[in-house]
Amino acid sequence: MNKFTKITASIGPNSEDKKTLTEMVKAGVNVFRINFSHDTGEVQGKKIDCIREISKKLNIPVAVMVDLQGPKHRIGNFKTEDKYPLTIGQKFTFDSSDKPGDSSRVQLPDSDVMESLKVGDRVLLNDGKIEMQVTKVSKGKIETKVIRGTEIWSRRGFNLPDTDVVTSVLTEKDRQDLEYAITKKPDWVAISFVQKPEDVSEVRDFITARTSLPIKIVAKIERPNAVERITEIASVADGIMIARGDLAVEVPFEEVPAISRHIIRECRKMNKPVIMATQMLGSMVNSEFPTRAEISDVANAAYLRADSTMTSEETTIGINPVNVIETMNKILSYADKDAIENPYDWSRVENVPENDWSRSVASMAYLNKASAIVVFAKDTVNAIQISCRKPDIPIIAVCKDRLIASQLCLCRGVLPLYNPDLFAQRLAFESAELFSITSGKLVIVDDDKISLRTLD
Repeated sequence: MNKFTKITASIGPNSEDKKTLTEMVKAGVNVFRINFSHDTGEVQGKKIDCIREISKKLNIPVAVMVDLQGPKHRIGNFKTEDKYPLTIGQKFTFDSSDKPGDSSRVQLPDSDVMESLKVGDRVLLNDGKIEMQVTKVSKGKIETKVIRGTEIWSRRGFNLPDTDVVTSVLTEKDRQDLEYAITKKPDWVAISFVQKPEDVSEVRDFITARTSLPIKIVAKIERPNAVERITEIASVADGIMIARGDLAVEVPFEEVPAISRHIIRECRKMNKPVIMATQMLGSMVNSEFPTRAEISDVANAAYLRADSTMTSEETTIGINPVNVIETMNKILSYADKDAIENPYDWSRVENVPENDWSRSVASMAYLNKASAIVVFAKDTVNAIQISCRKPDIPIIAVCKDRLIASQLCLCRGVLPLYNPDLFAQRLAFESAELFSITSGKLVIVDDDKISLRTLD
């Protein structure tokens, strides 16, 4: 096993052809992220079909994660395509009129946002490069003062770090996209701009009303109110994505590393996998080599025992997506072998007695210097719980169901093996040998039964 930390790769114009996707799987991709902010459902569906075909041909389990756009807010259009100058301290108005904007006003088309903003709230545009503060609220009009920024132009996205927007996490576009995506049987669905646990429940209800498949949900943490309620959100989600891009716009950027550590700790207690996302190898959009800081960033995610690191533009529009994955794989493989902390310490989860069982498995493996843990996985529960104790030996998950094998591709240290025959006959040794583990001890987990056996 080259690495314990998994790789989630976003695909786009420079990586969606069959040849490139195949090479990316060979290079180390475990999960492909399909961003439904772009393209129609049928176009995205063809990508999912292609990934399934590649996975089956290579006999390598690969998960598909559908990422919904969510309530992404943008201002309206201006009279021309030119950029309009801004002066610090000037008055600027957002209103509901669909008339083209000018240097003093522009449309804010979202009525739910208009109704939610209050005096003192900040409006951040263009990834935080522009900051305005609300000074007056009236019907159909929001007056602000420019705090930061020199120019503004059409269709800029905006963030509202101080505002709880009363809206559904599923836009009409998301509902149509998810309706279609469910027919393609994705392994994971990522939901954007989660604010509260009810957002996750809303998506769960939407999915379960349309399929009996246990499709798993990742909540993307991008807003400060989501950080404040991370324990509640993680309790109802199946996984968490630390979406550092929008998060670093909405909270002070210097707080993001500490927030990330906090989220990883909470999710470890609650047995939920965590994806570290955004700009991990951002310079490789235009370069064949990462910066030294990016190398450390990826390695630190492994040291923190995140389940997966994620690429974004590096593999969607980057000059060499396969090289990006090869580079990330090298960094993670080396970092995963560099166990700074005692792995036994990671298995300890204070004041969470329901994790005693999985801690016993990890402890047994560590104290007996086992070569691997073999889990006969009728579902994902046992494998994920053991993975969240962060043992530094492989967890071989023998699955009777292809969906279970695919979903476990996201989890740190888990080697999914879809083989109904090995599962039915409980052939632990034979399963380990398929991963070139032919000597040493195995900790074998079959439902609630735990045993220790020697290979040689």
